[in-house]
Amino acid sequence: MSVTSRSATRPLRFGVVAPITRGVATWRDQLRRLADSGYSTILMPDVPQWQPAPGPALAVAATLTDLRVGTWVYASPVRPAWTTAWEAHSLSVLTNGRFEMGIGTGRLGIAEQLRELGLPIDSASRRSDHVRDVVTALRQLDGADRHTPVAMAVAGPKAQALAADIADTVTFVMPQIESRVESTQRVRRFDNHRDVELALHVPVIGDSVAPFMAGPDLDTAAVRAADSLAYLPNDPAAAAEEIQRRREEIGFSYFVFGADVSDALAPVVAELAGR
Repeated sequence: MSVTSRSATRPLRFGVVAPITRGVATWRDQLRRLADSGYSTILMPDVPQWQPAPGPALAVAATLTDLRVGTWVYASPVRPAWTTAWEAHSLSVLTNGRFEMGIGTGRLGIAEQLRELGLPIDSASRRSDHVRDVVTALRQLDGADRHTPVAMAVAGPKAQALAADIADTVTFVMPQIESRVESTQRVRRFDNHRDVELALHVPVIGDSVAPFMAGPDLDTAAVRAADSLAYLPNDPAAAAEEIQRRREEIGFSYFVFGADVSDALAPVVAELAGR
């Protein structure tokens, strides 16, 4: 099945990665503004020692707005499979089905964190198996009456094959200076036989780089020069046109931005969400 055969007509939705970077009170105010802007989902990164854990933070977020909440994404190597599944299932129950479990095999630099925690550094193959274990346990806990959506961040062929079988949403881990042509080819090689939702993680809007969504040394000029999908213009009309192009040409229908640009992009979201 072509990536764009049905995904090109899937309604657009928009998520916001909203870490707690300037205090809890400021974060709460930010979430309340998001609730009135057309965004679908509040997302929390999984970065120990930088901020509160995503599970408790999302439980609080769900009481402040009626938006969906999710992890973007659990780093599976630092989490026991059953415990991760239990937390995800619990969040799904406590939010009346508004929780989405984002999960991946770990961001750049995960090996250093694993060494600090005294945890094993597994092969890429074993890390993918661990993600499968989490999702299997989650489905068992959910039972027949609940389905917690799973978003998988994937890079290599084994992770992509697993996501093709078990994920509800897939986002691709791509070099942020990879060209549009190369990224498009990457997505089109994905075996989307179940027509899962395709999500695009966009860390650079204009000259702004979202915290927790990109490395500290990201060169925004290089990202723009590469015509990378990691970039969107900050002009609302141009951003709206580009978002629709990426859905039509590649199949992305879920776009994830950083909270710092959420207000600037609110007109785009208000215009396009659900279309």
